[in-house]
Amino acid sequence: MVSVACDLSGRVAVVTGGTRGVGAGIARAFLEAGAEVVVCARRTPDATVEADGRTARFLPVDLRDPEAVRELFARVAADHGRLDSLVNNAGGTPFRTLGNGGPERHARVIELNLLAPLTASLAAYEVMSRQAAGGSITMIGSVSGTRPSPGTAAYGAAKAGLESLARSMAVEWAPTIRINTLVLGMVRTELTPLHYGDEAGVAAVGRTVPLGRLAEPSEVGDACVFLASDRAAYISGASLLVHGGGERPAFLDAATANKET
Repeated sequence: MVSVACDLSGRVAVVTGGTRGVGAGIARAFLEAGAEVVVCARRTPDATVEADGRTARFLPVDLRDPEAVRELFARVAADHGRLDSLVNNAGGTPFRTLGNGGPERHARVIELNLLAPLTASLAAYEVMSRQAAGGSITMIGSVSGTRPSPGTAAYGAAKAGLESLARSMAVEWAPTIRINTLVLGMVRTELTPLHYGDEAGVAAVGRTVPLGRLAEPSEVGDACVFLASDRAAYISGASLLVHGGGERPAFLDAATANKET
């Protein structure tokens, strides 16, 4: 596993939205790599995030509150003595077409998925910029930001903006702080059955991916650990596609069906 090969012992990482799903997978990968991990979310989780006999520390925060975010990162720096990595994972959206949601609802989606990562990154910068070793920030993007995203248009727009933001940050904050983006496709989490139904439905959706399945949270975590490690010391301003090969173009299936008829 990448998280084992990339040793992060002695380093401190913050994972936003790290209490469940993809975020918990990322936090576990950092724990397995030897890092001290702080996960944050608005609500206290039902269970702690653990891996290899080690536990992530939980701190509550509303990422839409800039002052609370600054206080959280200042507390991490004071308690742990440093901050080496931030993974901006928190985000998400309900399915809502543009015509069925007012501008306030769409604005909240953009606030959570674009402005909150900016707020957290600025707070992390205050800590990392004072360290000789700098630090690493990873944005969790989405293929929704690279293609049309009907039903989640505001989310897709926010993720496209997040990727652009990361590239600008990588220039402004070089050379001490590296910023990269993981562009995720579909990931299997505890919420997957709510979207795709039973195992047969999940498998059917997985077959639309060239690699034949959805990603696991641990695989996203491994990619995050790599980008935070010294093995990625010359990688900044990059977008790493973690989508199993992307999406099979619809015209290929249409052409195949036409030949069969």
